[in-house]
Amino acid sequence: MGDRFRSVSIEDLPSHLILEILTSGWLGVIDLACLELTSRTFGGSHGLYPHKFRSLVDFAAFQLCVSNTMFAWMSRNAQGELFDRCNGNWKRVLRFLQSVEQSSEMVETSAGNMQITTGIYHTLLISNSSVYTCGFSFCGVLGHGPETTQCVAFTRVDFPSLAHVVQVSAYQNHAAFVMQSGEVFTCGDNSSYCCGHRDTSRPIFRPRLVDALKGVPCKQVAAGLNFTVFLTRQGQVYACGSNTHGQLGHGDTLDRPTPKIVEVLEGVGSVVQIAAGPSYVLAVTDSGAVYSFGSGSNFCLGHGEQHDEFQPRAIQTFRRKGIHVVRVSAGDEHAVALDSSGLVYTWGKGYCGALGHGDEADKTTPALLNCLKSHLAVQVCARKRKTFVLVDDGLVYGFGWMGFGSLGFPERGVSDKVMRPGILECLRGHHVSQISTGLYHTVVVTNRGKIFGFGDNERAQLGHDTLRISLEPTEIFIQEMTDDTNAVADSE
Repeated sequence: MGDRFRSVSIEDLPSHLILEILTSGWLGVIDLACLELTSRTFGGSHGLYPHKFRSLVDFAAFQLCVSNTMFAWMSRNAQGELFDRCNGNWKRVLRFLQSVEQSSEMVETSAGNMQITTGIYHTLLISNSSVYTCGFSFCGVLGHGPETTQCVAFTRVDFPSLAHVVQVSAYQNHAAFVMQSGEVFTCGDNSSYCCGHRDTSRPIFRPRLVDALKGVPCKQVAAGLNFTVFLTRQGQVYACGSNTHGQLGHGDTLDRPTPKIVEVLEGVGSVVQIAAGPSYVLAVTDSGAVYSFGSGSNFCLGHGEQHDEFQPRAIQTFRRKGIHVVRVSAGDEHAVALDSSGLVYTWGKGYCGALGHGDEADKTTPALLNCLKSHLAVQVCARKRKTFVLVDDGLVYGFGWMGFGSLGFPERGVSDKVMRPGILECLRGHHVSQISTGLYHTVVVTNRGKIFGFGDNERAQLGHDTLRISLEPTEIFIQEMTDDTNAVADSE
């Protein structure tokens, strides 16, 4: 009778059950690596799986890669190139795939799920489905009401009680938020219709539901200067707001007061990511193609000329070379792309070394950043004459204009130029999971859920009320969350 209740260790379980646990999706890459190192059950193959897999964990990592949507979209050649770039290690392939997905969405940290994004003079943070904002609240962009002109510390934004925020984007004077339900809320200056509401008589000081997208669940928003782009769960793109340069992609220059579908993109496959610059848009499809439209100034569209494009047009450089792009970032005067092998491409104006090629020459079409070829990049981030590249081991490379110290090299002058990618030594002690940069400030989130900011803080965009400029990364605390933690500790 007692045998029925004897304790059973995981080593006693059948291998197929152990594999079910390993591939459940609940375990991260670090968890898998720890299991492989600490137990012969996970570190051995037991002769049950093909010899090409080093261990049970390696086979589980392979299974998770195969079931990963991004990996499935890649061609066989692209999958093989990524595997080779990861030195034949399926755990590293899995880490790459998961890191890329999280870098532009929600990061899983030991302190909960987080996403950081920066506007021009403000910062927005999602932490466990709640939104916190700080900085300059021009026309209500921070979402705290008409009485708030500046927040010197991260302050929670009020949403309807059941609204769980999963993604946020902001530009100079408006912000957009995607809910777990797929609904979209916006706030800020709507005089250009960029918030998707017909009422332009006054700013929207608190997040308001975009009624025109009811029944059209979204997964991402991208805010540009006076316009907004929306990506639906079905891979369709909508846009509204100012359309002076054709940045709405509708084939004309007419402004749109509410989101309208970009019809041309419906015929090219499912769009998986969007990025908005000041007056242009980049869209990545599941086949790895990149389409651009809007203002052609600064060569940001990647077509070799500076003509405006009123409709989405594929960037031929990627297509001709068979490059499968997975993520893009749209800067003010240049753009950056990340491909399925972790390689980085830049194009546009080369001011201050923002393209990373060691000079200030322009690139009219995407050019491979050769000096980072030995690294596996998982995120690219561009803004005003500066670029950041996050690699899979959590290190950050920066290049371009220092701009008030916002590039993260405290030993350099606050207006210096960094012409080639350099490691941000000031962050080496942390595993960075996501980075975002505004006009003159930069904020990162680590895998432990810590938030660090550096650069200009004149308008409290770094969430501190005493600093004016921070050359070294300074930790940012969310007082409300700290108070909640202390209250729980006191009650115990």
